[in-house]
Amino acid sequence: MGAGATALLLLAGVASGLAGSVAGLASLFSYPALLAVGLPPVAANVTNTVALFSTTVGAAAGSRAELRGQRRRTVRLVALAAVGGTLGAALLLSTPEGVFELVVPWLIALGSVLLLARDRLRALADRRAMAAGTAPRGAPLTVAVVLIGLYAGYFGAAAGVLMLAVLSVSATEPLAVTNAVKNLATGGANLVAAIGYAFWAPVDWTAAAVLACGALAGSWTGPALVRRLPERPLRVAIALAGLGLAAHLWLTAVH
Repeated sequence: MGAGATALLLLAGVASGLAGSVAGLASLFSYPALLAVGLPPVAANVTNTVALFSTTVGAAAGSRAELRGQRRRTVRLVALAAVGGTLGAALLLSTPEGVFELVVPWLIALGSVLLLARDRLRALADRRAMAAGTAPRGAPLTVAVVLIGLYAGYFGAAAGVLMLAVLSVSATEPLAVTNAVKNLATGGANLVAAIGYAFWAPVDWTAAAVLACGALAGSWTGPALVRRLPERPLRVAIALAGLGLAAHLWLTAVH
């Protein structure tokens, strides 16, 4: 790998770490960078998944304050996402190359719309829970987390957007806390998928190592930004960025 490609991947890794830990949009920078240095789509996809597990490590280290008291919830979500990630990795390894490109934009767009409508969805869920006299059931959240984990293991671009959207609707808490839990949950899916890809997929280990170093640095500082930025504008910006990524991936898939 030449110096130019190394520099590009390192910078893309830093940007991916920041975006992933703050907004769940790590692949907005890393996946196109891998394509730009010459990797074919599937190799870029699996290399991206392996490299971006470092964002989970960095984000967890930078989110210790937000994760206090979240152990039981986080362990459950990580386990559910890991189940989905295993299924997603198996699906990618057993389906024809390129199939996922047509589905991904719609999933990203859905997650972005959920983020924009989060407050209304929360209010609706609260009214229904009060009318029924019970707390919302956990089954919908369980299914959603497993499906997002499946998506993260299959392709992963903006899986964090989907996870953040679902967790934001399911709990009333500061965005920084939801974001920290989201980072670990998606990390569970990424880890099991990365292990599978390490054995059975064409991972470019040099590219993955360079990208991972940058992503680790970026994700370590990302949670500090979440603490300081106002919640509503940040959420809207995340959603709009997700819609932009969905449009880009759709145009790429159909041309």
